[in-house]
Amino acid sequence: MEIIPITQENETALFIKNEAFELFGEMIVERNEKNWTYHIKNFPADQRKYQTFPDEHYQYSEINQTGFAFGAFEGGKCVGLAIFRAQWNHYLYLDDLKVNRKFRKTGVAKQLLKTAALTAKTAGYRGFFTIGQNNNVAACQFYLNYGFEIGGLDTKIYQHTQQKGKQNIHFYYDFS
Repeated sequence: MEIIPITQENETALFIKNEAFELFGEMIVERNEKNWTYHIKNFPADQRKYQTFPDEHYQYSEINQTGFAFGAFEGGKCVGLAIFRAQWNHYLYLDDLKVNRKFRKTGVAKQLLKTAALTAKTAGYRGFFTIGQNNNVAACQFYLNYGFEIGGLDTKIYQHTQQKGKQNIHFYYDFS
């Protein structure tokens, strides 16, 4: 597995397809006086389903203007992608992190973040932040297991959409 920056020469890696992930529960997030807490509510087997996000149409020139991207390549084929966008608050926003189904749970996403962190530190950033939908439990657990912390909860973001009832959990990862 090779983790390399996305450049004009390999920009077709930006077109990696989104693949389905299982919706097997939801992360219930609460805030007490000092901390964020959470627990997982697993769905019964007959209520589990799969979701696939729509494919994006990333353009290298746009990503290069506002941040950077890394791809994970196996045998010359992109099997994972991480896109980061610069922010005013010394964090980089992890705009997208995806790994082909066959390569999930093999460390690809961790390698992408680890490599990106080296670039980010060199550029003076102090961490990453991202969001995860509360029903994408596998992604939320990945972020927490990597070392991200819950830093916020948006309960209104999907209010006027077909996804009403979902929430965005805000995750932060500090380098120091």
